Amino acid sequence: MKAVLIDLDGVIYQADQPIPGAQRTLDWLKARRIPYLFVTNTTSRPRDAVVEKLRLMDIQIKPQEVLTPVVAVAGWLNTQGAVTIASFLPKTTQKDLSQFAQWAGTDDGCVSAVIVGDLAEEWSFGELNRAFRLLMSNPDCPLLALGLSRYWRSVQGLQLDVGPFVKALEFATGRAAIVFGKPSRDFFQQALTMLDVKASEALMIGDDIRGDVGGAQAAGLKAALVKTGKFQQTDLSGDIVPDGILASFAELPAYWKSLE
Repeated sequence: MKAVLIDLDGVIYQADQPIPGAQRTLDWLKARRIPYLFVTNTTSRPRDAVVEKLRLMDIQIKPQEVLTPVVAVAGWLNTQGAVTIASFLPKTTQKDLSQFAQWAGTDDGCVSAVIVGDLAEEWSFGELNRAFRLLMSNPDCPLLALGLSRYWRSVQGLQLDVGPFVKALEFATGRAAIVFGKPSRDFFQQALTMLDVKASEALMIGDDIRGDVGGAQAAGLKAALVKTGKFQQTDLSGDIVPDGILASFAELPAYWKSLE
């Protein structure tokens, strides 16, 4: 192994508290000069806010060390010559898409793409129906999903993530979403390109058996599951078998030695 991809929520922190030993493990990676990149499906805040959130936990990372679905989709939209987009994600996160004009929300006119992220409690029938009507009115307009995570764990417990809302739109419109975020193979490939390593040379560390582990393995990486975050014991009895199981991210140094 030459590099590590690391999930954030549930791996580096949980319920706005750092996982014990997380910073120590990051220091170990730096000391060993092992390249790493944080790959997160977080769309509730822009990338610089993710970095600031971690800074407040005394975990120091740089914006260029974080790949989010919004950053990935912005690059893709640039290649497509997108002009006006309809973004169904928090207004603060739209900062990372500021180079594009935002749909005014007053009609079903022409848009270059419909982007669906994690609106959490801002979702309503009306909001979901607006996305549906835009897609139906613009048959060539792609549905861009910022991840397909089914749920995540907050301080209140498990909560729906973006995946269920994307699936509702896919079912209603009869078209498939283009996924930017885990478990998309292209998202993992983009992360590997940023680290300049092959899939066989990288290890993914995550708490989501399907998005992190299954997605990474399908892209050719090894993947270890941590027993923090959204982990549930039933994750170990399904059809996806992690390459490694860690009590937490703090166990990475010991696990890494077993791979050498």
